[in-house]
Amino acid sequence: MTHSVQAQSTATPYRVTLTDSSGHHWYADEPADQGGQDTAPNPIQILLSALGACTTITLEMYAKHKGIVLTHVQVDLALNPNGKPEAGQNNIERKIVLTGEFTEDQHKRLLKVAESCPVHKLLTSNISIQTELSIG
Repeated sequence: MTHSVQAQSTATPYRVTLTDSSGHHWYADEPADQGGQDTAPNPIQILLSALGACTTITLEMYAKHKGIVLTHVQVDLALNPNGKPEAGQNNIERKIVLTGEFTEDQHKRLLKVAESCPVHKLLTSNISIQTELSIG
């Protein structure tokens, strides 16, 4: 499955319109102290949101498939919560709170499942980005 998103600048400084091939629209912006209008999450918050959403969905799908009663998932995420990264090594802290009826073994399995969500796998893989610049 190919995933694609288009980002376009707007008349508002640092506000970006994001669109996917399915026609969904959402926005990114910077906080006011960075020159933005603070009308939407910043790009790092969107990245963390992708991990949180993927973790939640993956856990819900697994629980449903296995018949595990999982009534609520909360994922709290922070980038470099202890300050600046050391030597370029960033750290994402992810805390997952699960509510439901499950055994200790199921709880341990749910942790492993969380680590297998596609966004987690992507972020912990060796990523290469090819960039092409054109003038429009």
